[in-house]
Amino acid sequence: MRFPTIPLNLGIKACSLHHQTEKAGARLTDPTLFHSILKTCSSLPVRYGKSIHASLLKQGLDSLTSTGNSIMDFYMKTGSLDSALYVFNSIRSCDSVSWNIMIHGLLSQGASDEGLWGFKQARIFGFEPNVSTLVLAIHACRSLGAMDEGLKIHGYIIRSGFLDITSVQNSLLSMYAGTHMERAKELFDEMPERDVISWSVMIGGYTQTGEAQMALELFLEMTSNTSIEPDGMTVVSVLKACTNIGDISMGRSVHGVVIYRGLNYDIFVGNSIIDMYSKCNDHELAFKAFTEMPYKNTVSWNSIISGLVRGEKHSEALSLFSSMGSGGFRADEVTLVNLLQNCKLVDTFQCKFIHCIVIRWGYELNELVINSLVDAYAKCNLIELAWKLFNQLRTKDRVSWSTMIAGFNHCGQPDEAIALFEEMIRAQERPNEVTILSLLEACSVSADLKRSKSAHGMAIRRGLTAEVAVGTAILDMYSKCGEIGLSRKAFDQMPEKNIVSWGAMIAACGMNGLARDALALLPEMKLHGLKPNAVTTLSVLSACSHGGLVEEGLSFFENMVEDHGVEPGLEHYSCMVDMLGRAGKLDFAMNLIKKMPETMRDGAGLWGALLSACRSSGNSGVGAGAVSRVLELEPQSSAGYLLASSMYAASGLWADAARMRWLVKERGVKVVAGYSLVHVEDRAWRFVAGDKSHPRAGEIWDVVEQLHDCMKINGRNESESHWETQFAIP
Repeated sequence: MRFPTIPLNLGIKACSLHHQTEKAGARLTDPTLFHSILKTCSSLPVRYGKSIHASLLKQGLDSLTSTGNSIMDFYMKTGSLDSALYVFNSIRSCDSVSWNIMIHGLLSQGASDEGLWGFKQARIFGFEPNVSTLVLAIHACRSLGAMDEGLKIHGYIIRSGFLDITSVQNSLLSMYAGTHMERAKELFDEMPERDVISWSVMIGGYTQTGEAQMALELFLEMTSNTSIEPDGMTVVSVLKACTNIGDISMGRSVHGVVIYRGLNYDIFVGNSIIDMYSKCNDHELAFKAFTEMPYKNTVSWNSIISGLVRGEKHSEALSLFSSMGSGGFRADEVTLVNLLQNCKLVDTFQCKFIHCIVIRWGYELNELVINSLVDAYAKCNLIELAWKLFNQLRTKDRVSWSTMIAGFNHCGQPDEAIALFEEMIRAQERPNEVTILSLLEACSVSADLKRSKSAHGMAIRRGLTAEVAVGTAILDMYSKCGEIGLSRKAFDQMPEKNIVSWGAMIAACGMNGLARDALALLPEMKLHGLKPNAVTTLSVLSACSHGGLVEEGLSFFENMVEDHGVEPGLEHYSCMVDMLGRAGKLDFAMNLIKKMPETMRDGAGLWGALLSACRSSGNSGVGAGAVSRVLELEPQSSAGYLLASSMYAASGLWADAARMRWLVKERGVKVVAGYSLVHVEDRAWRFVAGDKSHPRAGEIWDVVEQLHDCMKINGRNESESHWETQFAIP
């Protein structure tokens, strides 16, 4: 309901008439006349009301309770809180109206702390709040998280008989919802009458606390068993619940309700529909909902662009951005951040293009945009541009430092990442969990034990080792330094472990040649109530492959579905091919490939594993078929060409080996040389494949040859009976 407002010109006339009366030497002596004049002043510039206040001061009428209340109400409505409180303190005898005006004014102006303090003081003096003040006080308790004070107000409401009022009940529901859902449910069940706000608050509360299914069940109860129609607030909460659990079927039904009820004219509802479809990976329906929106705002455009970026619809996202300007909308910081996420997956040109827009539109000082730009350049391997932009930042926050450190990691520069972290500490910027994770990753890549221990110490000092992600990163870091004992110790000290932690420990054992220890972790993990997933099972197979446990690996692979409920994927088959290839059983590996689902046979890793085995065994006949598949699937990867060249050379097929090297140059393939790190006296020595520039290269190559001879002498002679039974060649 809208109340009538006093026209502006009428208020000015009233104040002008009062001024003329005083100028003529006459005075208004009836205090009740000032109530109406002050009421008109609340919609005028504050100087009009102040002049009336001055007149009342001269006549000594300001201390009267009714007049003081009118003056205080005027100041509250004009936002002059200090003046209002001064008047309140000047009133000789404050009544309930005085307290209501003061408390209501403070709370409605956002001064929640002061308003609640005033409410408590008023109760001491026997103040009886009205419904409006009570509702605002409850909302203040909710916004401040002052649950103890809220419980006291709830008790007062019960004692004073206000609990039957629906608006008060809804305010209490809102206070409990989202934090104390059991209390909210009790109150909701006791309500004799519920309106759409009551239902919406409960549905929103369940959605907020992660109980999306409860929210949807309550919505179905609302629409099935009551005559109350959902409003925009209701459907937004329901759509959020659908998004949280990926229930697109329910989301479509809610969309139908929106259209039927005519709520599609609500922009907030329309944006929620786009978000729901996008996060449920139905980008066609998301785009259709976007195009059918009668009204759009910048959030609408950001929602659909974000959805397309998340769904890796890169060209569509850029095209929509181009249409945004012609639709009369200008991109904001959220749009630019979404596009920069897209750039990391497209090309460097788009990244530079967005950078130009950032400069042109004056977002150079926007921390969110610049940090995203630094991240995008780093992910595009333009680390020099990322570094230049980082150094140009006037102020660097924790996110800026963390982003740049992660950028160095992404570009394979762990030394620079660690050096930057040390600079961050010198700048007295406190690292958070994300920063520490980046530091641990850098230490993992550098495989420097001394640095790794230092990073571990930093995590301990920051109190972050109890975090599952940090603990997992620490054990992974030590395993890559070859310190499996420290890795296991870090694992055992973790207060909580998830499936990722167990998978990392299994992988660590496999990486360090402890294949049987990796297998022993499986039953231990099950005792803790965790089932292996696809990643865990892959780590087990990899451990068996590198540890030479072929029989155990085959047995595990055959029983994956029955024992662990994991269907083998392309990576599992690739690992099995690698395992059989390492054992020299190429025929069995080929037979396994033939038994694979056809949809999985186009994996470059699968044929790469076979090609690697062919190189080791010198079987260029089988290898020739693998070469063609690898080069077809990954024409720009140097690994396939180098493996093929090495295989042909080992078989004496020099022309074919030369052809592989020629193809590398012809196709412009960038060759990435492999290397190993060996730690001697706290220093990491890098050995690059084929490099003879080391001052002691002659001695190194002699040792390598001796090691190769030892490996040939100690070749594996495992039983073939199991393979012949399971992978018999027809």
